[in-house]
Amino acid sequence: MKRRSFLSMSAAAGATLSLRSAFGALAPTARAWSSCGSDNLLILVELKGGNDGLNTVIPFADPGYYKLRKNIGIKREHAIALDERTALHPSLLPLMPLWRNRQLAIVQGVGYAQPNLSHFRSTEIWDTASRSDQYLRDGWLTRAFAQMRAPAGFAADGVLIGNAEMGPFANGARSIALSASTQHGNASRLVSPALLHERDVAASRILDVGKEIGNADGGLGAARHHVQLNTVFPGGVFGNSVKAAMQMLAVCGAPQEQRRSGRDVAAIRLTLSGFDTHHNQPVQQAALLGQLAEGLASMKAALVELGRWDRTLVMTYGEFGRRAQENHSNGTDHGTVAPHFLMGARVRGGLYGLPPTLARLDGNGELPLGIDFRQLYATVLGSWWGLDASAILQQRFEPLPLLRV
Repeated sequence: MKRRSFLSMSAAAGATLSLRSAFGALAPTARAWSSCGSDNLLILVELKGGNDGLNTVIPFADPGYYKLRKNIGIKREHAIALDERTALHPSLLPLMPLWRNRQLAIVQGVGYAQPNLSHFRSTEIWDTASRSDQYLRDGWLTRAFAQMRAPAGFAADGVLIGNAEMGPFANGARSIALSASTQHGNASRLVSPALLHERDVAASRILDVGKEIGNADGGLGAARHHVQLNTVFPGGVFGNSVKAAMQMLAVCGAPQEQRRSGRDVAAIRLTLSGFDTHHNQPVQQAALLGQLAEGLASMKAALVELGRWDRTLVMTYGEFGRRAQENHSNGTDHGTVAPHFLMGARVRGGLYGLPPTLARLDGNGELPLGIDFRQLYATVLGSWWGLDASAILQQRFEPLPLLRV
């Protein structure tokens, strides 16, 4: 896979949408999706740059926390308690209704063995579900969609918003990447690449969805199949990405209509960038986690409004975490593991994985591995979609008991 560029979605109105896709031959042994799996939507939220886990899910009862983080540690009185030992960053307050309703799971200590602390290589490892010493070309979702051919009614395997790199859809998945750049004075317009041929039925369906996303002023007000959403979305780059994703689902309509009209997608990937907090982390991370929490809360409200909440699984991911000890610039450097969030009506809420024990850091001052990230993928592939996770991941990983099936 090629070195990635970090592309962000502009929050400006009147943006120019660009559409690109990659078509690859599906495996000849591909078979149809299970009747329930084909209705289940996955929304990935990429926390790009490596989010600091210890200030996200805070082990406030561990005396080592405030010793390691004398300047950037979250004060106990400001943190949001989850239990007698663990709390959330105060910016994550909008997620508390999900937590109280047991629809938010937090998996701690997620990473992989022999971690690579390069942004580009570690992102590649997460995107391809490879070992740290293994180089794969296909994204993990590309392999999933090759194993289980989507029904004829599906418009695309996936849609990417906020970062045009294919990532988990790389090298074959039939996907749409929507990114935006500020073009003051220009109305929104959709640019379709030459490799998409209007005569191709699947390509035409993809273009239909993309064109309707591109209609009107940054939304779908003029779209032919527009559904007016009552949900109020936050501003900013990530809020706009969430709004675009939800408006796309509104255009698609109900699951039964989607399959008939050929306008559904199986997965959506959103990106929130900026988590590489080597300097001035308290201000930067607070703003980013606020965007994340407000965006996820509005996403939940929109999915309920659209009747899709019980058929949607939302999961965060990122290339790595941060070091346990703060640096000299009120920040943190690249580290190993981090917590990740899953939410949905069928999620078994609670804390999972390995809580950080700060007295047991390794020789490099890093937190130990608790959950291999491919266990999260095995949970998606097996429990959520009913696929053969071992074949896709090329190794057996135990799924986590995160879902009500």
